[in-house]
Amino acid sequence: MDFQTPEDTVPSDFITEELTRQLVGKPKATGAWRDGDPAGERLFALVGTLSLENGKTLHQARLAYESWGTLNSDASNAVLILHALTGDSHAVGKASKDHPTEGWWSDLIGPGKYIDTDKYFVVAPNILGGCQGSTGPSSLDKQGKEYGSRFPYLTIRDQVLAQVAFSDFLNIKKWHAIIGGSMGGMHVLEWAIDYPERVNRIAVIAAPAVTGADQIALNSVQIEAIKADPNYQKGNYYDAKAGLGPHAGLALARRMALLNYRSPSELNERFDRTWQSDINPLGDGGRFAVVSYLDFHGNKFTRRFDANSYICLVEAMNSHDVGRNRKSVKTALGKIKAKALVIGIDSDRLFP
Repeated sequence: MDFQTPEDTVPSDFITEELTRQLVGKPKATGAWRDGDPAGERLFALVGTLSLENGKTLHQARLAYESWGTLNSDASNAVLILHALTGDSHAVGKASKDHPTEGWWSDLIGPGKYIDTDKYFVVAPNILGGCQGSTGPSSLDKQGKEYGSRFPYLTIRDQVLAQVAFSDFLNIKKWHAIIGGSMGGMHVLEWAIDYPERVNRIAVIAAPAVTGADQIALNSVQIEAIKADPNYQKGNYYDAKAGLGPHAGLALARRMALLNYRSPSELNERFDRTWQSDINPLGDGGRFAVVSYLDFHGNKFTRRFDANSYICLVEAMNSHDVGRNRKSVKTALGKIKAKALVIGIDSDRLFP
């Protein structure tokens, strides 16, 4: 797979010349934010030593975060926003050289918007194990070497433990609300179950109480796509030259994931059987537009994400089961005291 969209397939209605310019040149070994890179709007919270569910310890953990609005005198107006699998702390704002993507909830968060920053102090951290400033596999250990394959296995509960320490760092004892979608919604549920005294309201969007076998299966093939890339080097690829990281495997995993995030009706309506260019895909070397779309977004993803982080976070999603070691799902959910808004999306293949 190429790391630039071939010139003979652009522009089109779907992959424009402007978009193609984003893929010029070879991607670095990792798309992770690294210490020494411009911080942009990121702030950093040291959350200390974390004792993980598997008995291991993660020292000197850090979460990157961004915030909007003003915390009031009694810290009662704080809202915690938790992102989905490939999100980060940049929930609001434009894309820039410091932030590879535009804010994923810019339409919802801001003055006078649904999550009104004139009323609320809104905080969005990059989750533990992520790659945009929080401690993860691409972070440096005490010896100044990337964790890589040595980074510990994380569960959703481990990540929430880091978020609780983050709340203490901010001196927020009780959140007015915690909101999250997909993987972020998993975190919200664990917050409400394990720390009911620390949240008044929750909003869970397109997230299950348990990651089921179908979802685990879909996740597992994405992990194997990355590991099958010879440039993955068992997770120790950070010294690789540009273009020689596990980009093909990570891009393929992203393409698989996109099929989970899009419904058949959406793909058929948007792309039908259109071609990406004038070159016939029926034997003449051209591509269908939908194939080009997946290829482009897979390649683009390699420039802002880390392969090890992707595996780490997908494995954390697979760990999700609110009933684990709590008798049952019903028993666990019965511990929730917060007012709850739960939103399901029936066209969502992954978490309807």
